[in-house]
Amino acid sequence: MKRAIIIEDEDRARASLKKMLETYCPEVVVEGEADGVASGLKLQDKAAADILFLDVQLKDGTAFDLLDQYRGPYTFHLIFTTAYDEFAVKAFEYHALDYLIKPIAPGRLRSAVARTMEATPLPDPHYDELLQSVRSRHFEKIALSTKDGILFLALDKLVRLEASANYTTFHTLRGQKVMVARTLKEYESLLGSEGFFRSHQSHIINLHFIEGITKDDGGFACLKDGSKIPIARRRREKLVELLKGRSLF
Repeated sequence: MKRAIIIEDEDRARASLKKMLETYCPEVVVEGEADGVASGLKLQDKAAADILFLDVQLKDGTAFDLLDQYRGPYTFHLIFTTAYDEFAVKAFEYHALDYLIKPIAPGRLRSAVARTMEATPLPDPHYDELLQSVRSRHFEKIALSTKDGILFLALDKLVRLEASANYTTFHTLRGQKVMVARTLKEYESLLGSEGFFRSHQSHIINLHFIEGITKDDGGFACLKDGSKIPIARRRREKLVELLKGRSLF
C-alpha cells in the first residue's frame, strides 16, 4: 500500500481527488489533507507519506513556497495537480514525478500512481538533464498538457498557433502538430514577450519565421513552413512596426 497526502486549497477538489484514488487507485490510502503552506508543512511533520499530491495555488501561498520551506530531502514522490500547465517547467525543477492537469483524467491518475511504484523518491540524473535544457538561454520551451502527459516544445521550433473553438493547435517547423484544450487568448499573453504575435483572431505567429507579407485579400504572413496566415487589417500596422523593430522587415 502507498500512503498519500493531498494539499489543495479547494475543498471540492480535495474530495474529488480522494474519491478518484479510492475508485481507481485502491492501493493508495490518503493519510491526511491540508489546504495551505502552513497546514501542509505541519501535516508533513506528523504524517509520513509515500506520495504528495500538491496543487500549485494554495490558501496562503504556492506549492513552491511550501517546497522551499520543506526540511531535508524528499521522502515522497511529488505529483502536482493544477489547472495551469504553464507551471510545469518550474514543477520539474522541484523534482516532480508527474504533473496532472485538472480536471484529472482517471487514466492519467492511474499512470502517475503506477510510476511511483517504479521510481525512487530522490532526485536522479534525469532531472539534472531536464534542468539544463529548460534553463538554456537558446532553448526555451513551453509546457503543453496532452492526453499522454506534459509535452515540452522548443519555442525556437514553434512556427505558429491556430485556434479551433476552445482548442489550440501548435505547428512546429518539422510539421509536428499538437492540440491542447486551451484557448488561443491564454497563449497570446504567455508568448507575447517571446517573439510571437497574434495576427488574426485565429492565429498567433512566430515573428522569426516570417519570410514575407503579401497585400492580397487584406494581407497574409508567409511563414518558413510554407503556410500563409491571414493578417487582420487592424493588426497589420502593429505587425510591421514589430518586424522593423526587430530588423526582420
